[in-house]
Amino acid sequence: MIEERDELTYTPPLIGPGHTYTTITEKISGVVLTKKTPLEWFALFGIGFLGTMALMVALAYLLVRGVGIWGINIPIGWGFAIVNFVWWIGIGHAGTLISAILLLLHQAWRQSINRFAEAMTLFAVTCAGIFPLAHLGRPWFFYWLIPYPNTMGLWPQWRSPLVWDVFAVSTYLTISLLFWFMGLIPDLATLRDRAQNRYARTTYGILAMGWRGSAHHWHNYEVAYLMMAGLATPLVLSVHTVVSFDFTISILPGWHSTIFPPYFVAGAIYSGFAMVLTLAIPLRKLYKIEDLITMRHLQNMAKLMLATGMIVAYSYVVEAFVAWYSASPYEHFMMINRASGPYWWCYWALIVTNLVIPQALWSKRVRSCVPAIFLIAMCVNVGMWLERFIIVVTSLHRDFLPSSWSMYYPTIWDWTTYAGTIGLFIMLFFCLRPPSADDLDIRDETGSRQAGGERGMKTKSLLHGFLAEFTTPQALQECVRRARVEGFREMDAYTPFPVEGLAEELGQHQSPMPAIVLTGGLIGGLGGAFMQWESSVLDYPLNIGGRPFDSWPSFVVITFELTILFAGLAGVLGMLAINGLPKPHHPLFNEPRFDRVTQDRFFLCISVADPKFDREKTWRFLESTKPEGVYAVHDLA
Repeated sequence: MIEERDELTYTPPLIGPGHTYTTITEKISGVVLTKKTPLEWFALFGIGFLGTMALMVALAYLLVRGVGIWGINIPIGWGFAIVNFVWWIGIGHAGTLISAILLLLHQAWRQSINRFAEAMTLFAVTCAGIFPLAHLGRPWFFYWLIPYPNTMGLWPQWRSPLVWDVFAVSTYLTISLLFWFMGLIPDLATLRDRAQNRYARTTYGILAMGWRGSAHHWHNYEVAYLMMAGLATPLVLSVHTVVSFDFTISILPGWHSTIFPPYFVAGAIYSGFAMVLTLAIPLRKLYKIEDLITMRHLQNMAKLMLATGMIVAYSYVVEAFVAWYSASPYEHFMMINRASGPYWWCYWALIVTNLVIPQALWSKRVRSCVPAIFLIAMCVNVGMWLERFIIVVTSLHRDFLPSSWSMYYPTIWDWTTYAGTIGLFIMLFFCLRPPSADDLDIRDETGSRQAGGERGMKTKSLLHGFLAEFTTPQALQECVRRARVEGFREMDAYTPFPVEGLAEELGQHQSPMPAIVLTGGLIGGLGGAFMQWESSVLDYPLNIGGRPFDSWPSFVVITFELTILFAGLAGVLGMLAINGLPKPHHPLFNEPRFDRVTQDRFFLCISVADPKFDREKTWRFLESTKPEGVYAVHDLA
């Protein structure tokens, strides 16, 4: 038998300039597993923690005293709460855009930034959800917006865009969380196999759910991940569209406009990319990953920010043209009031920060200057917040009745709540890389192998199969082809990343994932439509503006959201079920060399269940493929 090697001298092919499979794995996982945490991390986390504490104080005082502590009045009944809600929801759009749409467009450069952009989406939506809940006045009754069997036979008002918001935002948060966690599973397996801390290894092992990187796993995983991206793409467009319906279904000047859905979506992507740049630039410096998040990534994001900024500029022009072309004195006054009324400085500040300053990105020299990109992104963040402030406040403080005109002045509690959510966002974001604790370390790699070998000799075991190790995917694929020719069928390959065509060479062709996702979507969509129809027509009919009880157009939004929600849940749960996950332990984990499968090694395992399996012949066959090593895998009893 071939003896196990302690050190391998083979150098894998370069992956990009100056990197191998090993160095990339070490670079990325080192950010999490290193015990040396930069002092800047503690400073930034401390700022976020202080902001979070301020948010807790503001919310506690709000619950005691009520929303009267805010600056809202009549007619400005929304104020900072809805301004900040729309702003945070918009920021979350870039994570889904980078993860889903750029994946569908085969933009490989997304891979260096998609993980923290997805996390940014989750934290932004979390911060956004705080404001409408607090704005309810009695937030402890938030569940009244959710359909559930209650003692009074009441149902939410399906025709209200506020109820649509509940379904849209909760679906967006759930799908984003599933998409993020699904993408993390292979990464968590890598951290599991590289962690030198006993508790960290156990934690990552539980979260990785027994991921082994088999070709069967990768085959179903890739199909499910692609379908999740396909579901998330229309979802990201729908969420801010639904948020815009909060405004467009009203009759107020400046709100009652059909351009709001695309206008809001473009603005959301614009502000989202600005926030990604705002976070990526200091992070690459803090963790010294400039060679992974390169100038190419920053320039591509700057170009996308410029493109969406031009769409936003076009929307501003169309909005002014529509107000003039409508010949409505109220629309005319709305635009004049924005430009020259009491809040004129906010309007012109947003024009400068959203439209004028970003035009500098047309210059390649500016796009090549990191501080310039960072400052422009910060300007866009401020400008998009001012845009939401102008939309909410200027249409409310000067409505149809001059007798009800009033001014809106945010109070110290408005500002504290807003600043507190920024602190919460910072704290959650930097929790992604918590400092490592000085717990008991497990023994080094050599000691672990020796212990494993002794345990194997002293413990009763059953042979699971023979495992061959390779250093390149090409060598693995050649071994698979030869094994198929030899007649082996009960075998599987294990790789640190998906290898194109490997599943087909192993005889795995059709994945059931599309059927599972379609079934889940149909159940969600039909169930949502029936729920609304049954409650509106039979159980709790309401006469709303003389419309028929079964006015199906008002049912479309929730039907769509539940279709995406159930399809996404079916996709993730179906992928785990088909792959046999979670499976905390597998016989392959008894082989110490198998830890490298999530880093830089490629394995083929031929099972003893194969009809052609013969100890001597199978071993000699695997040896003939010139692997780095051949190992007998035992299932320890």
